[in-house]
Amino acid sequence: MTRLPVTKTPKCYVGGAFIRSESARVFPLKDATGAFFANIPQCTRKDLRNAVEAAAKAGPGWAKRTAYNRGQIIYRLAEMLEARKADMADALAVGGATKAAAAKEIVAAIDRLIYYAGWADKYEQLLGSVNPVAAPYFNFTVTDPMGIVGVLAPDEAPLLALVSLIAPIITSGNTVVALASSTQPYPSIVLGEMLATSDLPGGVVNLLTGFRKEIVPTMATHAHLRALAGVANAEERKMLKLGAAESVKRVKLHAAEEKTDWFSDRAQSLYEIRDFVEFKTTWHPVGA
Repeated sequence: MTRLPVTKTPKCYVGGAFIRSESARVFPLKDATGAFFANIPQCTRKDLRNAVEAAAKAGPGWAKRTAYNRGQIIYRLAEMLEARKADMADALAVGGATKAAAAKEIVAAIDRLIYYAGWADKYEQLLGSVNPVAAPYFNFTVTDPMGIVGVLAPDEAPLLALVSLIAPIITSGNTVVALASSTQPYPSIVLGEMLATSDLPGGVVNLLTGFRKEIVPTMATHAHLRALAGVANAEERKMLKLGAAESVKRVKLHAAEEKTDWFSDRAQSLYEIRDFVEFKTTWHPVGA
């Protein structure tokens, strides 16, 4: 008798666990040939709120880790991606990527993680400072993580763009709630499996799948999200900025109309880390 294959049930990665949508809704994902591939969880506003709670629980512990240790953990994630290149290539192929294009994107994503792992224990020296003052005080400025950052991933380069947005945010001790590409969500599902088996604590990165029209309005106004990052069209940018103004969020959005070259060296920078830290200045008496 012919054996039936055991197919994977895609699940989102939230709080260190694999979840289905709270509503139990799914949407069909078709492969490059147009054939049915899998049912993807259609996350709701409640799922977003649950992910924010998970990120809030993980945040203090992640922020207290040494910068060196955070760098080690991000490097370990790059190792996991390196070891599972074939699985990720298959995930990218579902969206129509050729073998060569998938290999290029995976290598770029690995290199991007290594890049930010290297910055983890170095950005403070460049972003912080000792400030000269005409008084008997030491005056110095240091960085602090902002907290929970909402991320909106684009459809192009679904793996590389997602990694490029998340990596600089977690490097400085923030946590992330990310909405994956709506048209190519499967690489984020596989990335979640890698996160689960890496050293990254559960809840530091939370990956949701679903439709932007359901998630974006809540992401814009959620009071516990301290910043927003990613790619959005004109209508979404307006909604996000208005919501961010009400809840006092920092916003850094790429315009969807202007295609970002995620493979470029300009897609990675110390300033991507700076965009999601706060600066704290301390005065200390000389001799105390």
